[in-house]
Amino acid sequence: MKPVRVLIVDDSATVRGLIRVLISRDPNIEVIGEAADPHEARSAIKEMNPDVITLDVEMPKMNGLEFLDKLMRLRPTPVIMVSSLTSKGADAAIAALEMGAFDCVAKPGSGEQEQFGETLLAKIKAAAGWRMRGAPHRIGDLARAPVQAQRPYRSDGRIVAIGASTGGVEALIAVLSHFPENGPPTVITQHMPGAFTKTFAGRLNRLCKPAVSEAFDGAPLEAGHVYLAPGGAAHLRVEGVSPPRCRLWKGEPVNGHRPSVDVLFQSVAKAAGPRALGVILTGMGRDGAEGLLLMRQAGASTLGQNESSCLIYGMPKVAFEIGATQKQAPLNMMASEILRATCAV
Repeated sequence: MKPVRVLIVDDSATVRGLIRVLISRDPNIEVIGEAADPHEARSAIKEMNPDVITLDVEMPKMNGLEFLDKLMRLRPTPVIMVSSLTSKGADAAIAALEMGAFDCVAKPGSGEQEQFGETLLAKIKAAAGWRMRGAPHRIGDLARAPVQAQRPYRSDGRIVAIGASTGGVEALIAVLSHFPENGPPTVITQHMPGAFTKTFAGRLNRLCKPAVSEAFDGAPLEAGHVYLAPGGAAHLRVEGVSPPRCRLWKGEPVNGHRPSVDVLFQSVAKAAGPRALGVILTGMGRDGAEGLLLMRQAGASTLGQNESSCLIYGMPKVAFEIGATQKQAPLNMMASEILRATCAV
């Protein structure tokens, strides 16, 4: 198998060197070049035709978002954004994912280099696999497809629990943007660096009719409210019945993730049983599959995103293979399926 050819684009020689050292440890990864700014990167891309690009969000001469926009229009290539853990960096990372970046990682703090390297390697390999399959339509394209018209909606009270990872930013926008203002009470675990989830929740709140926010401990699950698990610090669980509430649990990572989709789904299976709907969207790995199976065994309805509309058909594939999903649906039909299943009228 040919190694994945990577171009590193970052204005910091220190960061370029760190990325090069960390990913070069894998014999299946080859760093073919480095660039200190988008102008150098443009020349390197034309000359070397990399399989994957790591791209700093903030650089001189032309920022990473401007460069990404030009790249996606003129020479689509899998790009992994490397962002600082600042508010500005988080805003840029979310914008980049909407514009077509494959995924994003946060620049490491002290003592986080090894974890950063492992995360980046996994994302590079997934991005290369996406390109080798011919890079199917971007989720954003599918999100803009027409959605089947809905009858007037009134929630039947069932909780909707959604799990997503790579590709989830666009997928969640595609789904939630079609929810009505009084949409079903919804909880979401999206694999994302801790500094980014508050920004993403704010973005969803501006784009969608329901109220969207980061989950907080004790938040009541009611119609018209959507809660996104805070990244990094805790798992999101659901407990109680009148009404059920969000609980933040500072347990160890599960399946390598905190928050974990499995933890969310398992709690919903226990708290709500048949009064819930579980949805698993695009993402790497298997997090959420076992939890979704528990939801189905507890009487909940379950949905999975189908392969053709997934950026990464990993989590939904495992869920389908173990019998956790009752039905698979394309992304542009997912909102319709959810609203149909949870409508009281």
